[in-house]
Amino acid sequence: MTIISCNDDLATPVVSPTGQPSVATAPVGGAKRSLIDAPTAGGLEKLTGDGALLDVPVDPGEMHDGMKLVAGNYRAPGAHTEPVLLEAVDNVPEDPSRRREHLFRGMLDYVKSDAELGHPQAQPVDAGPLRGSVECLLVSLSEQGNVICGWADERTAAVALFPDTTLIKAGQQFVRMRADLEQ
Repeated sequence: MTIISCNDDLATPVVSPTGQPSVATAPVGGAKRSLIDAPTAGGLEKLTGDGALLDVPVDPGEMHDGMKLVAGNYRAPGAHTEPVLLEAVDNVPEDPSRRREHLFRGMLDYVKSDAELGHPQAQPVDAGPLRGSVECLLVSLSEQGNVICGWADERTAAVALFPDTTLIKAGQQFVRMRADLEQ
C-alpha cells in the first residue's frame, strides 16, 4: 500500500484512479470541511469575463441535495497562459475516491489523452495539512505537458488540469489551491 500522508490511525484504504491502493485520512480533529468558490486559489485568480468557465466540461457525477460543485479556470495574475481547469465536489455520499476516479476519467476524456501513453500510473503527492489522498498523472509523451491532479478525502473530491507543466510543479500548485478551496 502506498501511503501518501498519514500520521495517525485515521487512515482508511481507498483505490486510486489507476487502481493502485492509496490512503485517505479523516480531517484533523474530525472537522467537516466543505468547498468554497474562492476567487483566488494557491495564488491563482479565478477567471471572470472572457476567461471564465462557461460550462462544466467534465461530468461531476450524480449531484444530490447538499452537494456543492465548484468549477473554474484559474491563472496567475497578469499571465497570458492557458488556465488551470478545476472541478470539485463536496458532501460526496459515496466513497470520495470513487468520485475522484470518475472525475479523473472525465478529465482524461476531455483532454483526449494520447493513446501512445498506454496506461500511465498516477503518482502520489504529499497531500499537505488537509491530508487525504492526492495524485497527479502526466498525460503527455514528454516530461512536461498536460498534468491532471486529483484529491479525495472524507467528504470531497476534485480534479484539475494543469497545462504545460511537470508532475512536481502541478502537484505542488494543486495542494496550494486546495488549501484555499476546501475550508
